Amino acid sequence: MEELLKHRFFYTVAYEIYGGVKGLYDFGPPGSAMMANLIDLWREFFILEENMLQVQTAALTPEIVFKTSGHVDKFEDMMVRDVVTSECYRADHLLEDALEALLKTDLDEEARKEATTTLALLDNFNCQQLGEQLKKYKVKSPDTNNDITDPFPFNLMFSTSIGPTGKFKGYLRPETAQGMFVNFFRLLEQNAGKLPFAAAQIGPAYRNEIAPRSGLLRVREFTLAEIEHFVDPLDKSHPKFASVADYVLPLFSRVRQKEQTGIEKMTIGSAVPKTVNNETLGYFLVRVHKFLIKAGVRPEHIRFRQHLENEMAHYACDCWDAEIFTSYGWIECVGNADRACFDLSVHEKASGKKLSAFIPLAEPRDEEILVIQTNKPALGKSLKGDAKKVFAYLEDIKDEPLKLKQLQDNAKGSQTVQIDGVEVPTHLLTFAMQTKRVTGRTVQPSVIEPSFGLGRIVYCLLEHAYFSREGDEQRGVLSLKAVVAPYKVSLLPLVSAEQLVGVIPRLVRLLTRSRISYKADTTGVSVGKRYARTDELGIPFAVTIDFEGLSDDTVTLRERDSTQQVRIKIEEIPSVVMKLIDEELSWDDVRKTYPNVSVKEQ
Repeated sequence: MEELLKHRFFYTVAYEIYGGVKGLYDFGPPGSAMMANLIDLWREFFILEENMLQVQTAALTPEIVFKTSGHVDKFEDMMVRDVVTSECYRADHLLEDALEALLKTDLDEEARKEATTTLALLDNFNCQQLGEQLKKYKVKSPDTNNDITDPFPFNLMFSTSIGPTGKFKGYLRPETAQGMFVNFFRLLEQNAGKLPFAAAQIGPAYRNEIAPRSGLLRVREFTLAEIEHFVDPLDKSHPKFASVADYVLPLFSRVRQKEQTGIEKMTIGSAVPKTVNNETLGYFLVRVHKFLIKAGVRPEHIRFRQHLENEMAHYACDCWDAEIFTSYGWIECVGNADRACFDLSVHEKASGKKLSAFIPLAEPRDEEILVIQTNKPALGKSLKGDAKKVFAYLEDIKDEPLKLKQLQDNAKGSQTVQIDGVEVPTHLLTFAMQTKRVTGRTVQPSVIEPSFGLGRIVYCLLEHAYFSREGDEQRGVLSLKAVVAPYKVSLLPLVSAEQLVGVIPRLVRLLTRSRISYKADTTGVSVGKRYARTDELGIPFAVTIDFEGLSDDTVTLRERDSTQQVRIKIEEIPSVVMKLIDEELSWDDVRKTYPNVSVKEQ
């Protein structure tokens, strides 16, 4: 398959004539078209279906954004070096490779069980534990067999400077999400101030991978499609959840990972909330599963793996990766996380911009609410220049019961409590319950985030689609679904006779008017060889112009996987092909409707 993809220029290593650069790839015409079609499908499936707000934010980002989000301090992988050559390796990948190699040898039952357990829990190890395991299994540098260093953290962001002075530090974004978080107040305004709503973005992201490998599966520049669904933290129900409650998903919970008992197929209705945290997260897991299948991923090669405890960010409520099985093993392609309200909270605190939403009650009511009272003169005297900052913060959170309660809890039993970075004596603060006429509440929304690595999905689609014709191992076929195929139709005159080639412009006009992509091949080789070319490009349908059709204004329509053909009027080609692409018609339906043609391909 790799040779076919290279030969047909689906993609290739970037800057190839200069020796190439690891982790960077260029997409050729069919690869670019396939990526564009996958993006179109994603937009239709998520943005249009769920009425999401699409944005396009800057990839070049000032340092303050990623310092606030935690990426500057924590967006890292563990790295080791060859002690002689200084070659760098990702520590967990070395351990994974060593364990997989060990499991292929003749081990006793206890050693095999221990290695299998270590492999299953690999993502749960911290830096120290990873180092201990590398020493335990005597892992060496894979290229030289030299010793390796202890693992240490390596930040994956590309740093740069913005502007000519070199003093304004920035980064290339490793995710698109932060651009949506910092625009939350504008997005909320676009949605008339109401929760829930979702924002979406498709665009490039960059990660300085320690050791890129496995082609498109681990790269340094890639395309992400991300959704940030903002929801009331006290109500994560979803209005469409009932419609998917009976949908069965292959779930690999952290419990089953530790027990090594494999996936469990269960309805999402029974999984929420005991296994999957909430309805909104569960709803998106179903939507992700349906999208991957619609794009052409084999259902039996999809699972949702729950993050182990040490894998999750400290603020996350629950995380599930949609993983796809390939020749490289299980590959994470879509991350699905409940990020709680962390991102909006930290950006609000750092920027001073209010990033919260007001949720009105159906009817105003009297409620006992928590309030904070301060001795302002004494507080001002005690805090001096910091007093204004503290007063402003307390004013901002006066209508946010969760923050007030958290502040009260932090103050209990302590002489001081930290308020917006300032240590405040607790005896100058009084927490009390008051009756207040309440019309609603102000909340910091929680965020449910599905994040799609489109390059990885493209690779999985290609690998799952590839097969060889029976009896001819050299004749490869990409059995891509029509919706993502780079071209939908090939136009092939039976021979390169002028009267046959002359029909092509008419077909081109009909197809382009219906926005159906095509590829014409009028070379002099046999039509069988031209069929083989289009099969390698994954083109699902071929229109063949023959002499018989000149007399009755017909052509033959060939289906790629079966190689079966029917005869059809030229004017009907666009509508039939569109219905096949949209799956409104099956190929069997077409064969029942139109005369079948028997053709022996050579």
